[in-house]
Amino acid sequence: MPLQARFKHCPTCGAAVDYRIPADDNRERAVCPSCHAIHYQNPLNVVGTLPVWEADGRVLLCRRAIEPRHGLWTLPAGFMELGETTAEGALRETQEEAGADVEMGPLYSLMNVVRVGQVHLFYLARLRSPAFNPGPESLEARLFAEDDIPWDEIAFKTTRETLRLYFEDRRAGQGFPLRAVDIA
Repeated sequence: MPLQARFKHCPTCGAAVDYRIPADDNRERAVCPSCHAIHYQNPLNVVGTLPVWEADGRVLLCRRAIEPRHGLWTLPAGFMELGETTAEGALRETQEEAGADVEMGPLYSLMNVVRVGQVHLFYLARLRSPAFNPGPESLEARLFAEDDIPWDEIAFKTTRETLRLYFEDRRAGQGFPLRAVDIA
């Protein structure tokens, strides 16, 4: 059974689709018997930042004002939009959710979340100011030292793992390599 919701009608012509394995393919796809279009469903990209206030090493988290996981803490992130790069999307989400002014750094973590058909990408970002103006998707935005992070109130495994790796790398003092992780 596909991870994503099945659709019943062809987005091209509106006819009812059949699910079958097309010739020269190895996966079941939505195939239109009328216009013969083959419709592929692919993972969604979630892009965001791990914003750091370098003066004291605290990280910025946002408390969610929306579902899923309303009221829990997360890094500023969201679905990538068409027409933007992953870095542009991460910056946009950081501005929308936290109202934070950041300087984008390198890609830090790539999290494969196969069970929900998503790939999460987090960039390191340097906060230019400790002042925030959260948007409607966030109840608040706040800086946390590692010992003050509400670990039991983190909304998503990808956020928890990115934070864990970041603080581990920070303690090691060897820099921040790209981390690729599969999330169960």
